Parts: sequence; structure tokens; C-alpha cells
Amino acid sequence: MSIPYIMDNATSFAAPRTEPAGQRILVLGLGNDILCDDAIGLRVVREVRRRLRPDEEIEVEETEEMGLCLLDYISGYRGLVLVDSIQRGTLPAGEIHEIRADDLRTLSYSAPHFLGIGETLALGRELGLPMPDMIRILAIEVEEPHLLSTEMTPPLQRALPDLVQRVLTTARGLAEQR
Repeated sequence: MSIPYIMDNATSFAAPRTEPAGQRILVLGLGNDILCDDAIGLRVVREVRRRLRPDEEIEVEETEEMGLCLLDYISGYRGLVLVDSIQRGTLPAGEIHEIRADDLRTLSYSAPHFLGIGETLALGRELGLPMPDMIRILAIEVEEPHLLSTEMTPPLQRALPDLVQRVLTTARGLAEQR
């Protein structure tokens, strides 16, 4: 017996674009609001959205999705700033690992449900989708990415203003490149 898929209000999908976004920059925050520090990508882009001027060619989206679902968000943009959490233990919590798309290793395996951003970008190009030419991934080092909590740890709370400024600077820098 198959169980029908029921979509609840907690699931978010990218809204279809009604105009070409080709010259625009996308700031995309990833995370989960109920997993302590994993929410940092979402919290940062919410503040970025608030600080953007209406005349800037920068759009802001946030999602809890990953893998192939990200294609709906990122295709059609000239540039992408992806903001997410990471726990490597090589930097203090609140510091940023900046990664360029060219630095991503793609893995060959046949499980499309678990594609990373490198594989997702490669697949989008292979499918002929208009993928961003300029990509910056700002992975924020975190302490507690798996703890069930709506509060971030103190180091991330303190770092939030600087993280927002860094994302704004990065996005505006990409927007200035022609």
C-alpha cells in the first residue's frame, strides 16, 4: 500500500519567477530554525533582506531544502551567495569558511536525494539550466548544529552582525561585477 505524500505548511518551495533573473544576484540561506546553530544561514539572510536597498540587484531567499530542490532556487541567476552552517572544528564558532564553486569536489554516486551543492551545480549545467557564473559559499562554523532548540549558541548570537555585514559585502561585490 502506498501512502500519499502530504505537503504541510512547513515545507517551502521556490516561487516560480515571473521575470528573468539573469542579471541579478541571489543570496540563499540554508538551515533549520529548530536546530540551534543550523539556523544561522536563515537568520543571516533574514537580516540581509532587511538591510538591502530596493534599487539593488540582489534577491534573498531562504529554505530548509537541499540537493536537487536547490536547482529551483539558483537557476537563472548571474551570481549566488550561499549561506549555510558547517561544523569542521578548524575555526572558532561564528567564523566563515569561504568556498568558491571551483573548489568543490563532486562525488560520483547514484543517490540523487543526497546531492551536495557541487553536484547540484554540475547537474544543472549538464541539464542545460542557466546556472550562476559567480558563486560564493559562506559556510559558518557552528558549535551545536544538531541540538533541538530555537536559540543559537552565544558565539553565533555575538557573531550575527558581522556575518550579516560579510554576506552583504560579498553579495554587493558580485553585483558590481559585470
